[in-house]
Amino acid sequence: MIQIRQALRRATLHTHNIVCARSAQKQPKAFMSSGPQQQSGKFYEFRTYCIHPHLNSAFLKLTSEKINLRTAHSELLGYWSVEYGGLNQVFHIWKYDSYDQRAAVRAALAEDPDWMEQYISKAMPMLSSQDNEVTYLVPWSTVKKPPKEGGVYELVSFQMKPGGPAVWGEAFHASVNTHAAPGYAYPVGVFHSEFGQLNRVHVLWWYESADLRAAIRHRAHTDARVVAAVRQSVAYLESQKNKLMFPCSFSPLQ
Repeated sequence: MIQIRQALRRATLHTHNIVCARSAQKQPKAFMSSGPQQQSGKFYEFRTYCIHPHLNSAFLKLTSEKINLRTAHSELLGYWSVEYGGLNQVFHIWKYDSYDQRAAVRAALAEDPDWMEQYISKAMPMLSSQDNEVTYLVPWSTVKKPPKEGGVYELVSFQMKPGGPAVWGEAFHASVNTHAAPGYAYPVGVFHSEFGQLNRVHVLWWYESADLRAAIRHRAHTDARVVAAVRQSVAYLESQKNKLMFPCSFSPLQ
């Protein structure tokens, strides 16, 4: 009797294992991914400095004279003075190939006597606050220089609902593409936050002038194609903020 019971148990277990294996083959595989993945180790550090109002001109003058001490260590993408959307602010973007490279750069700067004595010791008292954010280019974007020098830049920051690009990426991409159509804005780059406020996307636009930007925005509001794309994207939007900026004389992006 015991042998019969054991045989029945073995047969039942074998049948159960077969059924489970077949069910697993029919189930779709789940991936721990929220969208297209960053394939490159390159990242961009966004830095925003708030300057004491009465020292704004002095800070920009000092930075113009000494920025070469900083760019000797790593690549500066652009450096701007904020005109609208944040008073007495500068915004700059630094490019790194890896986190190891950034750590090495920061260590080298701390040991650079010229940088510390000629710039840091003088610049830091001029600042009321500093903020930084690590970002990656979204998979469908590259950094592009404007078609010509001169003009203004607009940094538009979108706080998206949690879930990542798998949730809102397609709609957001379509919205950006409509604004980047010929006759509209020129996209310099689209960046997705990695450290800092999460689920944030930044679009850096270029315009020939602030007045042209105003005219383009007015035209976009009456463009059915743009309006439709924006309506799809805002379903995933929590808030947004923008800044109009002028490139400093020493900025690589002009």
